[in-house]
Amino acid sequence: MERYKYPKESKIVSTDQVLINDLNNYNTLFGGVLMKKIDNNATLSARRHARVKECVTASTDSVEFLHPITQSDSVCIESSVVYTGTKSMEIFCKVISEDMITAERKIAAIAFLTFVALDEDKKPITIPKIKPQTDEEQFLYDHGAERAEIRRNKRKQSKLILEALDINKPWEVE
Repeated sequence: MERYKYPKESKIVSTDQVLINDLNNYNTLFGGVLMKKIDNNATLSARRHARVKECVTASTDSVEFLHPITQSDSVCIESSVVYTGTKSMEIFCKVISEDMITAERKIAAIAFLTFVALDEDKKPITIPKIKPQTDEEQFLYDHGAERAEIRRNKRKQSKLILEALDINKPWEVE
């Protein structure tokens, strides 16, 4: 019998302030800082869904930076599992910036990441399926198979690229 979980069971919400050391030379949040926050949130969603000690990032499928985040903003990241395969799970992250002075809120970024849950022997395990409840969850779920197919095709392309690459030191190439 298949096990099902609701996306809300894996929901992680974290809010943080933007510190001066997190800013680039345009006085906006470094993309890499935001990506680390997204990966941290997504990891917790994956672990909460699978209820295991260890989940690994299989891929960061996309990060769309939609609006800059400034030092006067807070950063709220909501993540949850929105689609599953047999042994992989797709986590959607919604990044909301809030200007702490004006209270204006914007979706600053969205991201999709894929994770695999591991057992004690570091082997992938079968994970519960998803049952969406809200309109947003249903929309993300309905398009999950299409995103999974895109990931499969991208992996095939990556394998072809890997075959064409060398690992020689650039200064030793003739």
